Amino acid sequence: MDYSQYFSAALGRLHDERRYRVFADLERIAGRFPHATWHSPTGPRNVVIWCSNDYLGMGQHPKVVGAMVETATRVGTGAGGTRNIAGTHHPLVQLEAELADLHGKEAALLFTSGYVSNQTGIATLAKLIPDCLILSDALNHNSMIEGVRQSGCERQIWRHNDLAHLEQLLIAAGPNRPKLIACESLYSMDGDVAPLAAICDLAERYNAMTYVDEVHAVGMYGPRGGGIAERDGVMHRIDILEGTLAKAFGCLGGYIAAKGEIIDAVRSYAPGFIFTTALPPPICSAATAAIKHLKSSSWERERHQDRAARVKAVLNAAGLPVMTNDTHIVPLFVGDPEKCKQASDLLLEEHGIYIQPINYPTVAKGTERLRITPSPYHDDGLIDRLAEALLQVWERLGLALHKKPLAAE
Repeated sequence: MDYSQYFSAALGRLHDERRYRVFADLERIAGRFPHATWHSPTGPRNVVIWCSNDYLGMGQHPKVVGAMVETATRVGTGAGGTRNIAGTHHPLVQLEAELADLHGKEAALLFTSGYVSNQTGIATLAKLIPDCLILSDALNHNSMIEGVRQSGCERQIWRHNDLAHLEQLLIAAGPNRPKLIACESLYSMDGDVAPLAAICDLAERYNAMTYVDEVHAVGMYGPRGGGIAERDGVMHRIDILEGTLAKAFGCLGGYIAAKGEIIDAVRSYAPGFIFTTALPPPICSAATAAIKHLKSSSWERERHQDRAARVKAVLNAAGLPVMTNDTHIVPLFVGDPEKCKQASDLLLEEHGIYIQPINYPTVAKGTERLRITPSPYHDDGLIDRLAEALLQVWERLGLALHKKPLAAE
C-alpha cells in the first residue's frame, strides 16, 4: 500500500483551497528589530517585519538577553526533564512567583507554551468539576477550543462578546450546575476586547467560574502590564487567568494564575504538565527579567500605542481598508485568500516588507486579511514606506480602497 498518497492528497486539498502555507526563512538581528535578514531563494535580503507578536521588542532587550546568557553560563541550558523527575529548578520557581504577583493571584503554573496552557489547563480544570458546562466565546483561539473538546464536558458556544446570549445560556443551565465561562480578553485577529467587567457580573450572578486568556494583552495593558483585566480593574474577580511569555515578554512558555488549590490541582492532574520537560532555566530567567522590567517601565507600552495609532491614521488617510478597533492590532481587510497571499508575496519580494497573510481557518472565509502589528521600534519613516508599498500592491492587485475606515466583523 502506498501510504504517501494520503499525505499528497491532503496537501493537494490545501493547494486547491488556497490554504497551503509557506514560511519565510527569517533571521532577526538583535538590536536592529524590526529589521531582519530574509534568506530568500536568491540570497539574503534585508526586510522589515510588520507582523511579529514580539509586540514590544523585548526579545532583544539587553536585560532579557543578559539574563538568559548569565543563567545559561551559570547553570547550563536544559531543565533536565519533567519537574516530577528532575525537580523544579530555581529560576522556574522565581518566574512562577513573578507571574502570580503580576496577576495578584496566590500561585501560577508554567507550561511549555501558551497553546499547551490553554489546551491542558481548560481540559484538566473542567474534568475535575463534576457535570461542568463550559460556555465558550465563539471566537476563542484554537487552543481553547481543543481544551474544551478534550475535557469531554458539555459545551455551549455563546455569540462573540454577546452578553445577552451568554446570560440566556447561564439561566438555562440553572443555578446549581457548575459552569465555566471561557473567553479571551483581546481577540488578536480583529483586535476587539471582551467586556470583562460585565462578564464577571454575570458569572457572579449565576454562580459560574471564569477563565480568561490574556495572551495578547499581558505586558501590553494595565499599569504593570497585567493585561486588560488589570486595566479594567477586574483581575481579582477572574478565577483563572492564562497568559504567554512568547509575545510581549519576548520569550517562550505559557501559564495560568489562580488560587493556590486550583493551581495545585492542575499541577497534580494535568497530563500536559506532568509528562513534558520543564522550561529551561535560561528561558525562565529571561522571562522573569522581561516581566520585572515591564512592571516598572511604561515607556514600551506608551510608545507602542503611539505607533499603532500612527499606523492606523496613515493607512486610513491613504484609503486602505483598516478594520477599526481600540487596540494595537491593525487588520487590513482583503477578503480573498489568493489575493491575500499575493499581496504578502509582493510586499516581501518587491518592497522588503514581511506581513504574513491570514487566511482560513485562522479567520472565516471571505474575511482574509493582512494583520499588522507595529512595535515601539517602527519609526515614522518605516510607517510611511509601509503605506506607500501597500498602495502600490493594492493597485497592482485591483483591490478596493475605502474613504471610511471599516468596522471589524
